[in-house]
Amino acid sequence: MLMRLRPKTDLRTLIALLAITSIVITLANTLYATWRVQRMVLIESTLEANRAYATKLAATTEVFFQLAQSQLHYSATQLGNDFDNADLSQQEVNRLREQTNSFNSVAVVDSNGIVKAISPESLMLKGMQLTSQASREALAQRQPMVSKPSISAANNLIVFVSWPIWSKDGRYLGYVGGTIYLKKKSILNALLGEQFYRDGTHVYVLDRNNQVLYHQNSQLIGKSVPGIVSDRQREEKTNGEVQLTEENVPKLAGYAIVPTTGWMVVALKPTDVTLAPLTGLLLKVLKNSVPFALLTLLVAVILARLIALPLWQLARKASQMDSQGVSSEIGGIRAWYFEAAQVKRALLTGIGLVQDKIGRLKSEVQSDPMTNLLNRRGLSAVLDYFATMRQPFSVLALDIDHFKRVNDTFGHDVGDEVIKHVARTLRSSARQTDVVCRNGGEEFLMLLPATSVEDARILAERVRISIAENWIDQVGNVTLSVGIADWQPESGSQEQSLKQADAALYQAKNAGRNCVMISGQDALVSSITH
Repeated sequence: MLMRLRPKTDLRTLIALLAITSIVITLANTLYATWRVQRMVLIESTLEANRAYATKLAATTEVFFQLAQSQLHYSATQLGNDFDNADLSQQEVNRLREQTNSFNSVAVVDSNGIVKAISPESLMLKGMQLTSQASREALAQRQPMVSKPSISAANNLIVFVSWPIWSKDGRYLGYVGGTIYLKKKSILNALLGEQFYRDGTHVYVLDRNNQVLYHQNSQLIGKSVPGIVSDRQREEKTNGEVQLTEENVPKLAGYAIVPTTGWMVVALKPTDVTLAPLTGLLLKVLKNSVPFALLTLLVAVILARLIALPLWQLARKASQMDSQGVSSEIGGIRAWYFEAAQVKRALLTGIGLVQDKIGRLKSEVQSDPMTNLLNRRGLSAVLDYFATMRQPFSVLALDIDHFKRVNDTFGHDVGDEVIKHVARTLRSSARQTDVVCRNGGEEFLMLLPATSVEDARILAERVRISIAENWIDQVGNVTLSVGIADWQPESGSQEQSLKQADAALYQAKNAGRNCVMISGQDALVSSITH
């Protein structure tokens, strides 16, 4: 006699399987959501860090060119007073090259392109006529200029910075100019090379025609490469961020334009390197989640036995269909199905709540929705970046005076408009590299990288006066109290500096409001009398 084997499909097994399935799906969903959110955060943080770093390097390069042109301007003025003095010309080119390290070589050239003086003299170009593109442009334009990359008379790939020489009676005499070598040791390499090449991060510089001017790989200097943005984007936006593929490797890039030359500084990092910490993070999440999942499974099995007991009673009643009163007895048990449906609904609701929580985690951003300023999470990311880069900064803690009175008198909608007005003023007053954050309620923070306390005080005064003098509909004039502190990488923790700024803010409040106080100073810096 053959026996038919059937799988055991009692309700206890089904409930246990349902519990196992729900736990696995929830755990997998949590891991996937964590991966997505953390991936987004890592990419956005790296893009912003690269953009900020490229902007910093572009600003440094801009300052260098301004200083270089200022040096050449001074020499051009001196040479214009006695252009025929050969000794003076040689003294000036020697001074320009030896006093600073701005130029690899310096020359004085007359209006016919003849070299009157050159340093170093070992180039042996004195008395020769320069016919390079950079020299021709300088003679033709007769104005301060930074040339396009070109081959010099000494067969070097250079950038040429020049300033015209005019006599006292307005005659054009020639120019004084300095070269910066692109393929040899130069000030440009020093400026751009003082940065961390870690985790595959590197920096390069392109001219307007996407020709490489600086690169970690010196063999690429002078070659043209594909641009990372269009010419229109380059003209419309002085800095930004972009995801690109370079040599079939996805990378995260930040860029910034040098105003004087139109050069583009690019800082980028491979996407794979940026996302490398994700694997370790997921393993940690899994390690912490599995014990709770197993504990939940054990509880589910025990509950399955308890849940199956009344249904087993229902099954026994079902076998007594012909018994008197069984209908009422079964009717009394039918409520259990309602409870089972509630359990199912609770599971679905529980999963829905988890999905909702994950959805909120995915949509979480680093900005305050009312003012579009950074929120505390965004501020924390910036502080972490500053700490990593050992970037000193000054911090302004700002608070709207008597804001509770505004809310109580005019309502919270008007109070929100006051907060938005202050936020717009702070954003418009901030420099390109400054960080503005809404710390909560009517409190704001401004981080001013590489800024002294005195310069921070000047900016704080400008903001305070701007707020105090602006008329706001329904409210009239409002004022700010400001506390100032600074952070140096070697001096202490960032948290301590923030606390010092906050203490200075309360000192300003106690001093009568509408004023600026510097941490550690007792005197009132300034105020407006209304």
